[in-house]
Parts: sequence; C-alpha cells; structure tokens
Amino acid sequence: MPVNITSIKTSSNGVWQGDNPLDYAFPLLIVQTVLILVVSRFLAFCFKPLRQPKVIAEIVGGILLGPSAFGRNKKYLHRIFPAWSAPILESVASIGLLFFLFLVGLELNLSSIRRGSKRAVGIALAGISLPFICGIGIAFVLRKTIDGADKVGYGQFLVFMGVALSITAFPVLARILAELKLLTTQLGEIAMAAAALNDVAAWILLALAVALADGNTGGHKNPLVSVWVLLSGAAFVTFMFVIMRPAMKWVARRCVPQQDAVDEAYICLTLAGVLVSGFVTDLIGIHSIFGAFVFGLAIPKNGNFAGILIERIEDFVAGLLLPLYFAASGLKTDVAKIRGAEAWGLLALVISTACAGKILGTFAVAMMFMIPVRESLTLGVLMNTKGLVELIVLNIGKEKKVLNDETFAILVLMALFTTFITTPTVMTIYRPARGIPTRTHRKLRDLTTTDGSKDELRILACVHDPRNVPSIITLIDSIRSSKNSILKLFVMHLVKLTERSSSIVMVHRVRRNGFPFFNRFRRGECHDRVAEAFQGYSQLGRVMVRPTTAISAMSTMHEDICHVADDKRITMIILPFHVRWRDEGDGLVENVSQSWKAVNQRVLKDAPCSVAVLVDRGFGSETQNPGPNSSVAHRVCIIFFGGPDDREALELGGRIAEHPAVKVTVIRFVEKDGKKSKGVMLRLSPAQTQCSDQTYSFSTAKMNREKEWELDETAIAEFQLKCVGVDYIEKVASNVVEGVLTIGQRRDYDLIVVGKGRFPSNMVAELAERKAEHAELGPIGDILTSSAHDIVSSVLVIQQHDIAHAEEAPVSKVLLEHSHPDCQMGYVRQI
Repeated sequence: MPVNITSIKTSSNGVWQGDNPLDYAFPLLIVQTVLILVVSRFLAFCFKPLRQPKVIAEIVGGILLGPSAFGRNKKYLHRIFPAWSAPILESVASIGLLFFLFLVGLELNLSSIRRGSKRAVGIALAGISLPFICGIGIAFVLRKTIDGADKVGYGQFLVFMGVALSITAFPVLARILAELKLLTTQLGEIAMAAAALNDVAAWILLALAVALADGNTGGHKNPLVSVWVLLSGAAFVTFMFVIMRPAMKWVARRCVPQQDAVDEAYICLTLAGVLVSGFVTDLIGIHSIFGAFVFGLAIPKNGNFAGILIERIEDFVAGLLLPLYFAASGLKTDVAKIRGAEAWGLLALVISTACAGKILGTFAVAMMFMIPVRESLTLGVLMNTKGLVELIVLNIGKEKKVLNDETFAILVLMALFTTFITTPTVMTIYRPARGIPTRTHRKLRDLTTTDGSKDELRILACVHDPRNVPSIITLIDSIRSSKNSILKLFVMHLVKLTERSSSIVMVHRVRRNGFPFFNRFRRGECHDRVAEAFQGYSQLGRVMVRPTTAISAMSTMHEDICHVADDKRITMIILPFHVRWRDEGDGLVENVSQSWKAVNQRVLKDAPCSVAVLVDRGFGSETQNPGPNSSVAHRVCIIFFGGPDDREALELGGRIAEHPAVKVTVIRFVEKDGKKSKGVMLRLSPAQTQCSDQTYSFSTAKMNREKEWELDETAIAEFQLKCVGVDYIEKVASNVVEGVLTIGQRRDYDLIVVGKGRFPSNMVAELAERKAEHAELGPIGDILTSSAHDIVSSVLVIQQHDIAHAEEAPVSKVLLEHSHPDCQMGYVRQI
C-alpha cells in the first residue's frame, strides 16, 4: 500500500514498546547496509580465484539483492527494501559515489595525459569514436525493437547509447593492470593514458547528454537551456583550474615531506569543497558527480596532500558507502524484463557490438602505430573494461528517463560481461617477458672460489612487517664483517596489493616497467618505516643499502623477488618466516599467514640464487644495530650433517665467524660407523607433481654419496683452516632428533644455522617419514622451528642454489638395505 514519506520516522522506540525497527528509516538502513556488505564481500571472496576486480562482485551482489533474484520474493522485497526506503538508500549511496569520483579525480594525473604519446591519443580517439558510432547504430535498433524506447527524443537517446558503449572505466582498468603487473609497463602506460583521455571525453559527453535530457523535459523543448548548461559547466571547469587549483597548491605545500600530519582544518575544508562542487554542478544542471570529479582533478598530485586525502577517506567510501550504490542500481535492474529470444538476441547484439567496436577500433589504430599484434589486441581488450563508470552513466540515463527498464537491464549485463572477460582474456593472449637470466654468482661457495683478492656479496633482504627488521639487521651486520668481501644490501618491503586507491598510487611510485625499482636514499624523502630503519643502519655501518617496495598480489609476489634477485646478481635472498614468536620459549606464536608461507615456498622453488629463511625468536632484540666493536656477543651455532645445503650453511658461518662480537660453534653430526654405514634409500611418492605440506621433499637428481662425502670433508677442512679459534664439535648421531633438540633447548645459542637438506645424509634421510609441521624448512629446520619443542634460539635455514637440484618430490617410504646395488646413493628414484 502507498506510504506517505513524510510520516516515516528516523528511529523506533524499541521492540518492548511494540515497534518494528524495520518500519523506521535508520534501523532499516543499518540492516540494508549490513546485508549488502555481507553479500558483496562473500561474492568478492568467491570471485577472487578468478582474479576478478571487486566491482564485479558488487555489481552481481546488487543484481542478486534486487528483483532479478531475491526480490522475486515480494515479502522480502517489501520488508527489506520497501519503496519508501529507496530515496534514503540512494541518498547515502550518492554521498559515497560523490566522494569516490573525487578519489578517481585524485588518481588521474593530468600531467600523464599531457605527456601521453601520439599513440595514446590515437588509441583513445579510436576507442571513443568507433564504439560511439556503433552505439548510435544500436540505438536505432533498440528504438524500433523495445517497447517504449521511442518515447525519448532522438538526441539524448543516441548520445546516452554512444557514451554507454564507448566509455572505459579508468579506476577498474587501473586495478586490473596492477593485478596483472602491467600498470607501469609500456603497454600499461599507453592503456592508462588512453583510458584517462577516454574518461575525460566521456564525462564531457555525459555532461552533454544530461544537458540535452534536461533541456527536453518539463513539457517544453528549449535548446537554449542545453547551451546555457554547457556554458555554465565550462565556466565551472575554468574556475576550478584557474582559481581553485592554485589555492589547493598552496594547501599542498603546507604538507611538507618531513611532516606527514596535515592540519585537520585543511582536510575538512577539502571534503566540504567536494560537497560544494557537487552542489554547484547539480545547480547548473549537470550531475553532482561531475563537480566532485573535476575538484579531484584540480588538486595537485605532487607532494603528500593527495595521498593523505586518499588514505583518510578511501576505506570508508569504497568499503562501506560504494557497495550501497551498486545495491541501489541492482534494485533497479530486473533481468526478467529481458523476455523472449528477441530480447536475448538484442543483448547478444549489444555485447558483440560493444566488444567489436572497442577492441577492433583500438587494435586497428595500435597496429597503425607499429605496436605488435599481441600487444595491440591486449590494448583493445583492456580498453573494453567497463564497470562502475558505465553503471553511473546508465543510472543517470534511467534517472533522466532516457533508458527504460529493459534497455537498462541489457546495458547493465553488457557492462558486467565486458568487465568479467577482461582479466582472463588478457592473461590468455599476453604475458610479458620476465627478464633474461644472467650468468652470475648464485651461491656463497662460488664467491670463495672466485679469483681475486675481494669479492662482492649481494644480499636481498625481504621484509613484510617492521618487526622483521631488527633480526635481519643483526644478521646482516654479522655477515658484513668479512674483510675480503664488499657487501651490498638490497631491501625489499613486500606489500600485498589491494584495490584501494592508495595501493594503486603506490604501484605507480615504486614500480618501473612492471617491476620494483631501487632508489638511493635521499634526505627527507623516506616515508616507509622499514626503509627508515635500514636508512639508519646504512648511516651507522659500512653497508650500501638500496631499498624498494614490491607491491603485488600474493600469488605473484615471488616473481618480483626472483626477478630482482636475477637482475641485481644477488648471491642470497633472506626471507622472514611466516610465523613469529611473541616471547622467547613460551610457545606463543602470532602473525601466522598461509599466504606468506606460500610466497616463501615459491621463492625456494624458483629462486636463481641461494635462499635463507629466518625464523626469528628475538635475534637482535637486545640491540637494533650492533656494530663490529660492540661488546654484545651473539652466539651462533652451525649444525652440519653434510650435503650441498649444509656446506652453504657452513660457508655462511665462516663469514659470521670473522665478526669480533660473534662467537661461532660448529657441531657436526657423524654416524656411529662413519661413512661405511648401511645405505638409505628414499622411495618417492607416485604423486610427485606437488609437494605436501606435511611431507618433506627432496631433490630428484641422483647423487654420488662417495663424492658428497669428499666434498663435506673438504669443506670442513677449509673452514677449520680459515676460521682458527672457532669451536668445532663432533657428535655421534645415536638419536638425531634428541641431539638437535638438545642444542635448541640449551639456551647456549642466539642463532642456529642449518641446511635445508634436499640431498640428505643417511642420518637426515631417516627422518623423512616424520610428519612435517613446516615441510619447506627440511627435517632439521622443521624440528628446530616446531612450536611444540620449546626451542628458544632463532633459526636460519639455508638452501644452496643449484639448477640440477631444482626438481623436488615428496617421500613416501624409507628403505634400509646393506647390499642394494645403489647403496652408495643418498636415495634412488623408485616410482
């Protein structure tokens, strides 16, 4: 039944007084908001494996909540989304949309458009003109086919259809490019510049469409109204760039790099300026979002002010308010209006025409500019991205009664489909080269065998939490003391890529040509807490530190790490373990993240150099920057069983032993009967394509046990000759697990260094059937890292780089034999 909107009260008196909160505006708005957020977040989680932008989940969520799905239940629709609540929901959603378009304007840098090459301009023009012409053709078909479509004037309907098919969603495209690591490549820069031009042109065309629609309403057709609207809009834009832009530059200068905090008055006045700009453009007759967008463009992008504005409002706007807009749009979308084969044929026609016009137009012009075929086709697919901006255009068209229900539903589904196919299509047709491997030192052992008096040790330290910094600095400081080695430290701060605007801005700042780039420290230019800590260390020590930030999706983070390791000729990568202990020895852990565990596993598998995983239990907590003359002594233990990984750990221990403030002890486990003991064979699991998290994996390459034993003896002899005065202990391995646990539980050592053991000795091989807690660390590293064993020492697990050892497989069974023909091998491959 009809409801008098003026009789709706804001809040109820409560259920105890007989009121139903859903009959009152504010409680109902809360329920609607929670429901919208839950549905959109659930769908975002479901679409995440498909690498879809969040906007897809929000559009689908809005459609599901509307009359197309859940709304078919009239009781639900009238109770949760009654007609009288629509103006309230749309008003709150419009505030979110207003500020989101302000954020889009902040993201869009006009200087990049001015710097845009002729290729970007040509691609943008082709990406607008051909789809616009196709949209006009589609408009004639729709007017003749859909009932009621011909009731609107030709002018505004043709312009709205042209804009709907020609627009490119700049914010959505930026997030797709960042996810695919193409944002700062040449291809990405061309796409972004073209999309920015496309966006600006689309807003101008939209302003024209709105002016035409408003000029033909109210029972009279006065073309002068449209002219006045356009002239007033031009005057508004001129005022914003001539008067407001210098004023905002003055405000931005007040936020100097050394001072991250901004006076709250400037923030409040800027946010008020967004609302005033929206009001002025609405007063003119153009939609209020145009004013917010132009105000965002007018704010200077250099300096901290734009970034601080984004950080202050993006989560509240994009996370809470913007989903309400998608829900409000979904409530207007009724897929059931598309009835019969003719209507679905129209949908297919609209989708195919939109894709063909955008992709073929962009492809043809890109080929004219001598861009390769695959990249030209990729540009066409990228420029076909729709999303939020398309939805805004369609909603304005429906609000102005230019689009009826059926036309609106067809165009919403077109926008959804074209955006959905972008990421998988680009991943299929285009994969940029990830660099060419170079010949360089890949492990520590290579440095010691290099001719010359001095070698250069290059280390890449990865950090994803500021709490990783003290232990890594302490470890680096212990390694750098070698007199015959020059140490260069590259620090990579690992940051998870999100769809937040600040995340996209950071990608632009820290990546070049699709990869992280390193910059030298400059006074007053360091805003990252991690980089600041290492900057302080570089000033105290004799280490050259080069920082960078790798902002990437977790599934591809290892690509950045491995690329930098190869590009910078890194000798060793240091990774923080994904589990952190709160207090020494109490068994409490925090910061457990399976995502970071997966990153470490992929780096261990694909790294072009040796890798060290640091399990931190307070190493370096007593002092942040211990120097070589410090009185604080760190006690380091090297556990040696034998094999390539253990020899690499011993080599690192030799460098640490040169530090005057570090006491190194080497404990070598030997078998009762020496090397003449019975052979151990490891039977590999038939399903060896993927290593289990609860099963240790070992290299599938064959190994000569006799030769390995000789290499072990040579490494020990060289270490003893080089490191005079280091304690060297041999322990008979009666029970390896108990022996290792005793070392870890004794509190005699701050750090224990072990090899991963991909080529295990007989002693380590006997542990292969143990149920692993952290299989990526190998048997010995896992024993020392387990939270159940009350270990108090930090642990460093070393994996030596060797291409021949790269293939690994899980073990299913241990066989002990005295007379097997291959008993000299560490294991044989039995499948």
